[in-house]
Amino acid sequence: MASRAVIVGAGFAGQHAYHELAKAGFDVTLVDRHPYTTFQPLLYQVATGGLNPGDIAFPLRRFVSRSKGRTKFRRATVTGIDTENKRVLTNRGAPLPYDVLVLAQGAGPNFFGIPGAKEHARTIYSRAEALAVRDLLFSGLEQMTSLGDPNRRFTVLVVGGGATGVEMAGTLAELKSEAIPVVYPELSQDSFRVVLAEMGETLLAPFDPRLQRYTLHQLRKRGVDVRLGTAVKEVRADSVDLADGTTLDVDIVIWASGVGAHPEVSEWGLPQGRGGRIEVEPDLQVKGHPGIYAIGDCAIEPDSPLPQLAQPAMQMGTHVGRQIVAAGNGEATVPFAYDDKGTMATIGRNAAVVQFPGGKTVTGFPAWTLWVGVHLATLLGGRNRLQAMVNTAFRYFAWPQSATNIVGDAVTDEQVLEPGAEPGTLVRKD
Repeated sequence: MASRAVIVGAGFAGQHAYHELAKAGFDVTLVDRHPYTTFQPLLYQVATGGLNPGDIAFPLRRFVSRSKGRTKFRRATVTGIDTENKRVLTNRGAPLPYDVLVLAQGAGPNFFGIPGAKEHARTIYSRAEALAVRDLLFSGLEQMTSLGDPNRRFTVLVVGGGATGVEMAGTLAELKSEAIPVVYPELSQDSFRVVLAEMGETLLAPFDPRLQRYTLHQLRKRGVDVRLGTAVKEVRADSVDLADGTTLDVDIVIWASGVGAHPEVSEWGLPQGRGGRIEVEPDLQVKGHPGIYAIGDCAIEPDSPLPQLAQPAMQMGTHVGRQIVAAGNGEATVPFAYDDKGTMATIGRNAAVVQFPGGKTVTGFPAWTLWVGVHLATLLGGRNRLQAMVNTAFRYFAWPQSATNIVGDAVTDEQVLEPGAEPGTLVRKD
């Protein structure tokens, strides 16, 4: 029986595969570049000051220590896979030998080759990125209060009309329409602008048309400048060129338009498909590589691609863990079958959309409470769930005064003004 398992990545997919293999008594080594796992669906809340970063992060050594048996954690970045000798190469420590390998490293932003996007746009795929956006946002607003220029506007452009883009734009819009008059009385609502650019003709493309229309109405009602059928042509430090020929002055560009494989995956010698994702067989084994599985956002089954969401990742992790145990007992693996439990996205306070299998949909406050409940329940650790619940409740009932936030030094007084720049021009600190 194969007993040495290495799992690369501690997101939803990796966690669920780990649980199955640890429970079965495998010698499991969990590898991740961070010493903690992050609950990615709530990173936008950190970026907008709704939650503290510790609310959605869980220490991986604590995660591993809760399992009985031969389990280990290594903080490292995978630099290569020696498939011939069955070893995982990392930037820290000796190579990790394996009998079975599970790749669950997730994905990163896909900039689609758009000039300047990688250099100048912000993403919120990690805790550090979310904190950088938060500090730039609130430091920028604070600086605006001292300018006294009625014509100066702080503009945030959100690129992408999927769930992340909608959630980010909706939360920023509430800051504009409800919090600024109370917390930043020196500013007018017009001094803060939120733009959402989506190259398609609808928001939340996988959702029912009724939910798409509801989402569009709610965002515009909250003051978001939604531009459908609008592609980004080029991103610069202080402006963005759109495909329709217009140029938009911006202070922050938040990129929420598609995901792709981490660049280093191309060096692992594994077959890659659309977006650089690793191609797998129906049982989630990597094509041409028995004993190596790929799950979650990093994997794609060409004949039946799945949405890159938490639910498919969790189910894939559980399935692969059980298939590895079955294979160790001499049983044949079986294809993965996704059980669609529904999809949801929040737009703002008291507004969300939920789509259940079979076509049933829910909007408004009931959908929002469902969204909050599901996300709080899915957080790792009772302490995190309690903290997130308390912070969410405080933010809700103390709004809009609770929109203020303590920020770091992503933007300092010395960095705000660049020689020769217009007053109030923010200078990025990378």
